[in-house]
Amino acid sequence: MSRDRALLERALDRGEQDGGNVEFKERLSRDVHLEGGRRESLAAQLRHRLLSGDGEATYVVGVTDDGGLAGVDPDTFSETMDVLSLLAEEADAHIEDVQTWGINGVSDSIESEADRSSETSDRGLVGVAQVREGGVLETDDEHVVVGTAGHVDHGKSTLVGSLVTGKPDDGDGATRAFLDVQPHEVERGLSADLSYAVYGFDDEGPVRVRNPNRKADRAEVVQAADRLVSFVDTVGHEPWLRTTIRGLVGQKLDYGLLVVAADDGPTRTTREHLGVLLATDLPTIVAITKTDTVDEERIEEVEREVERLLREVEKSPLRVSRHGIDAAIEEVGERVVPIVETSAITMDGLETLDELFDRLPKTSQDTGDFRMYVDRSYSVTGVGAVASGTVMSGEVEAGDELLIGPMSDGRFQEVEVRSIEMHYHRVDKAQAGRIVGIALKGIKESAIERGMVLLPRDADPSPVREFEAEVMVLNHPTRIGEGYEPVVHLETIGEAAAFYPENGRLLPGDSGKTSVRFKFRPYLVEEGQKFVFREGRSKGVGTVTDVHPAD
Repeated sequence: MSRDRALLERALDRGEQDGGNVEFKERLSRDVHLEGGRRESLAAQLRHRLLSGDGEATYVVGVTDDGGLAGVDPDTFSETMDVLSLLAEEADAHIEDVQTWGINGVSDSIESEADRSSETSDRGLVGVAQVREGGVLETDDEHVVVGTAGHVDHGKSTLVGSLVTGKPDDGDGATRAFLDVQPHEVERGLSADLSYAVYGFDDEGPVRVRNPNRKADRAEVVQAADRLVSFVDTVGHEPWLRTTIRGLVGQKLDYGLLVVAADDGPTRTTREHLGVLLATDLPTIVAITKTDTVDEERIEEVEREVERLLREVEKSPLRVSRHGIDAAIEEVGERVVPIVETSAITMDGLETLDELFDRLPKTSQDTGDFRMYVDRSYSVTGVGAVASGTVMSGEVEAGDELLIGPMSDGRFQEVEVRSIEMHYHRVDKAQAGRIVGIALKGIKESAIERGMVLLPRDADPSPVREFEAEVMVLNHPTRIGEGYEPVVHLETIGEAAAFYPENGRLLPGDSGKTSVRFKFRPYLVEEGQKFVFREGRSKGVGTVTDVHPAD
């Protein structure tokens, strides 16, 4: 029996008792259970269960009053969770976790392993909701978002893993394993997609994650910290540069953290990633990693190489070991790039990074109405479609009515926010800069695509297939002519597009105007947005100057 199924079976075995904290519900509906005095009565019942369970209650949904497995369809289960969430709010509590199982159509027993492999069965779902005393987390705490960059095997994920856990690495990437989530990533020791990590600070110092692989541990950090630092850990392997660009361009980052290994020094990938960071005007810190593997002479040599690289792009390097943390915090920005020596094995330099991340001010702006470009989507049984990404502006709350799109035909679809999670902790709302998953009512997960955007229902968005831009060509073997087709990375959009330069061509190092037309579908694009374009080793940056709404 799996641990999850054991949770269900224990709840069924304990059953409903007058002085217990388990409650059976076949279903809850807005029309019936929130009308008249039912809402107050059910909220009082929930408070009783919480009191009996020392602040915790277990609701088993999809079962009869005597514990028989009745099963409900996914839509009914979702509505039941919506109603239970409102009742919990009334009782000054919140739903902390929900787990679901399919049941078979033969007997009232928990389904076999074979049955459990499908999301639902003939008779639907049964689920367990863990309700905890205390309102849903407020997210007004300061939240800084940092994007990592750097060459493969230079220690990005290992450094982040040691920062968020406070644990030294074992030399074989043990702390990096906290961030890799795919089996092939763990096996090969190479990240293949964006990873996310979080730690925080309170009056006593860092609030770290005991085990980042446990959802509850991440949620505890979100709840306990007064200041949060989220990491968007990108990919260092050159074939996945597109994913790295997505992580640096498509998230609302406050700072970039560029890692350079002391044993290897700056590489071509280092230069490419630095170029992307600078193209997005992101204040950047350089961490020299793996200092435990080389002598002082080599560390000095690599630092000089990094300083030369920064000066080539008109940045002023600032060695924190020489000038101090106060100077780094005061100077980091448009011109100055602090450099910190680190080792995830000896933990040298990590206290310096802790202090920097504790004191550095948030840089991204959060003005304007709510907007979130979708980075990922997935489906949760009993909850439905979830769109995840970084809130770019404004704020969003559970129950908000939104638009999502554009679809391939340019339409925007009406949806409603069912719930919001941030690093596995359910929150009542999320402001700009938060990395969140938003459960949506009114759309199937299969209809959601990366690059779509969530907006308020009363917005009047216009899908854009073509726009004008001012661009700079950073690298190209010859020249850019009419019909040149790179991939344009704008917010979370990564789409092939055709360029039509105003003067017919653009040479390496040139700046100029061009029309840009997405090859396959429209997106939401607005004047002033920055983007990166890339095709092979050709790269450039641009700013949208005008848009042409699609017909």
